[in-house]
Amino acid sequence: MYSLTPGYRVPALQRGLSPTETLLTKLNLGAGGAVLMSALVTPPPMWALGAVAGAAAMLNIAPGPRSAARWAAVGYRRLRERTIPDSAVDRPGATMTWTLHPEHGTVQDPLRRAQFHDAYARALTWAGSQARTAGIQVHVTHHAAVGEYTAHTQTISVHVPKGLGQTDRLLATLEGEFARLGALIPAEVDPLPEVVERCQGWIGLDDGRFAATARITGWPAETDGDLMRRLLLEEGEAIRQAGTDRSIAVLYRPLPAAQSRRSARWQSAAAEAWTADKIKQDALQAANSTTHGALVQGATLVDLDAYLTVWGHSPETVTDARWTASLMADRHRIRLDWLPGQQHRAHIMTTPHGASTQKGTIL
Repeated sequence: MYSLTPGYRVPALQRGLSPTETLLTKLNLGAGGAVLMSALVTPPPMWALGAVAGAAAMLNIAPGPRSAARWAAVGYRRLRERTIPDSAVDRPGATMTWTLHPEHGTVQDPLRRAQFHDAYARALTWAGSQARTAGIQVHVTHHAAVGEYTAHTQTISVHVPKGLGQTDRLLATLEGEFARLGALIPAEVDPLPEVVERCQGWIGLDDGRFAATARITGWPAETDGDLMRRLLLEEGEAIRQAGTDRSIAVLYRPLPAAQSRRSARWQSAAAEAWTADKIKQDALQAANSTTHGALVQGATLVDLDAYLTVWGHSPETVTDARWTASLMADRHRIRLDWLPGQQHRAHIMTTPHGASTQKGTIL
């Protein structure tokens, strides 16, 4: 819960494409292969070569943090959607949410924190082994609410997609695994608020709050599993003085063992084939060795997304909170992407509703 690296270091993590991007990539590869094979018989028309090259450029050339195709999708969504559609969060399957209360001092004690991570990693490994492809999703949130004192609320949500079978058994087993982390209490999830106002960097909700959400795109490997402690506990006095709430969430998608091995193999091959910088090659080789060792020891790769939301009661307060969060991230060497054009969707990722979203909900 307090770590973005359950059970092993950052290089063992995988970030996959959305289902639509995966399909488009495969179709483009197939079309490219067909064009090359036809060249053995007769020269292909120039429009065919141009179409394949144009599609490859849209999917791979990235002006900024997203590819050109993703920027186009973001613009389309912003024009088409006022708030996030229900279909993005109401996916078929079963979802359960609990509030978690770890034992006092778990975060501050490095030994107990490592034991906490090990127990959580075992739960993720078991969840990944229950499907042939990535299926079960585990979503963790930590919310710091500012009042006379700062109240911390933590939740764990599990989404089991339709089709895995024996949903009750899967949820009951994971509940038993998470109960080892602390006091686990079933929770009711509040309805998703509607977006009534939006700007480039923030949104206004129908409950009177304003929010700005960023994806955490990078963090130092030497955090020692205490990233959430740094963001929410060490900065607690600064949060209280600013008078704004903060939420952090991590969505884990544990991969099955076979898919983890394939992902590690392809990652290693791509690093050797497409990296010319010798220093970067050595760094990737060390990362691949770490990944290999983790897999040999029985760990699983995890496709994850991490988000940070700052809340306020006016556009001015949430803008100031966003600036403060950016300074805090710089101090801890954390990279944030404030998701331009996606704020009307992004805020759900730091609520339990994010457990049932699929890859591609936030691009």
